Parts: sequence; C-alpha cells; structure tokens
Amino acid sequence: MKLEWILKRPVDPGLLSLMQIAADQAARAEGLALPCGAAVTLCGDPEIREMNAQFRDMDRATDVLSFPAVSWRKGITAGRDTDRLRRSFDPEEGVCFLGDVVISLDHVKAQALEFGHSQAREAAYLLVHSLCHLMGYDHMEEEEKRAMREKEEEILSAVGVNREGGAAVSDEVLLSLARDAMTRSYSPYSHYPVGAALLASDGRIFQGCNIENASFGATICAERTAMVKAVSEGARQFDTIAIATGDTPGWPCGICRQFMSEFAPDLRVIVTWGDGKHVEEGRLSELLPHQFELKDE
Repeated sequence: MKLEWILKRPVDPGLLSLMQIAADQAARAEGLALPCGAAVTLCGDPEIREMNAQFRDMDRATDVLSFPAVSWRKGITAGRDTDRLRRSFDPEEGVCFLGDVVISLDHVKAQALEFGHSQAREAAYLLVHSLCHLMGYDHMEEEEKRAMREKEEEILSAVGVNREGGAAVSDEVLLSLARDAMTRSYSPYSHYPVGAALLASDGRIFQGCNIENASFGATICAERTAMVKAVSEGARQFDTIAIATGDTPGWPCGICRQFMSEFAPDLRVIVTWGDGKHVEEGRLSELLPHQFELKDE
C-alpha cells in the first residue's frame, strides 16, 4: 500500500518502516484487487485536538482520526467492492485513494508506555485500526465491532504487532513479503528477479530486491539490499531472512553469505521458488561454515 507521509514532527525511521509493513499486510489481508494508498499525518496532540474541534465538534486530543474517501455500502468492505474501489482511482498517484489518517505521536508515546512496548508497535496498531475504517469496517454495532476486531487481529498478528506484544512474525508472512519484494526487482540483464524479507530481532522487517547494473560488478543482491536498509536504520541483530525466486531455488551467493555473517552468523535462511509451495531452509552457519571474521585479518 502506498502511504503519503505528512510529518509534523521528526519521526524515527524504524517507526515508519513498521507502519509501512503493517499497511502492506492490511492490503493483503483485505484482498484488495487494485493498488491502494492513503495519506498519513503524524502530528502532536495540539494539531489533532484542533482537527477534532473542527470536524467532530470535540475539544480534546485523541490518538487517531480517520477520514474515509469512499462511501462503502453497509457491511461491504473494500475487498468485496471493486467497483467503488475503482472509482477512487487517482491517475496521478496510480492508486485507489482510500482516505486520510491522522495519528498523534504524543498519544503514541503515552500509550506505548502504558502497554509496555515500543512506540513503533503502538503507531502500527493505530494505523491498522484506521486503515480498517478506511476499508469500510466499523464498530458502532456489536457484530460490526467483532468483524473489525477480527480483521485487526489478523493483520497485526501476521506482522507480530499488537498492544500486548503479540505473536512472532510467521514464516508465511516473511515469504509473502519476499515474494512481494521480488516484484520490484531490477534485473534486465539476468532476468532472474529475487526478493528478500529480513526479520530483525526487534520485530522489524526489511525488504530488498536485486538491483542490477550494466557494469555487472555494481549489482547488489536482494539479501544485501535488505540488510543494508536494516543496518542503516539501526538494526544490528537478525533472526531470519526469507528469499523468493522464480523457477529455481535462490540460495544466497557467496558474497551475500559473507556479508550477512558480519551481523548474524547463525541467521535462519528460508528460500521459496516457483508457485510458492516449494520451501527449504537452513542456517547461515551451515551455508558458510568458515566465514571471514575480524580476528582473521
């Protein structure tokens, strides 16, 4: 899902990363037939209080506000109403615009402390709640509330995010994210697209694809793309990497094995190929038993 960020305050990139992953999972869980997007404003209590006063006649700050752009039929959500979804298509952005979300970072901080987890988790939770509203879910009636809560739990559990700390990220989600990353591969020379999804020990997930270059030597593999993104955003410990390819299994090349061993010498490696039903796994320590280390200089 394409998110247009409107940042009224400085924001940790890790928070934005987790929110984007949660939004992508929301689109998959809803089964959206078309590419979709939303505008997400991250601000403070004063700004969201002003919006509450303007649009809801309520003079106080709340944690989140949602402004749907599509008027869905009662009980019919975005995944089951492609016609109305298509009407919201924005040709300039290339997506169906679902609406606007406003989240108070002051409330994110306070509620993260209350529930004992990171601000990134709380922000992702609030974003998923809002996106469900934009996709046609509501909680005014008990049956609607139950359906919305089930959808929220489905999305949040899949990416290891909920207010209580939640379940671990599943292999299915990592493999799905790797296949998603593969669709963005730039591989005009090898015609061999690769996607990767790297799970950091703090719960964040970083996607990467192979990006080739006419000089060949400047090409960067999907695994290194994901790890460079992760390290540049402060992650240093990693649990699992999922790698997706086309018709043949794509185990990491030698330089990727050495590169990843710098940070996670016993990293769990899962590969999938073909129709997605083929899955194998191993440990990086098995793939590279005598990796070069600092002590070897």
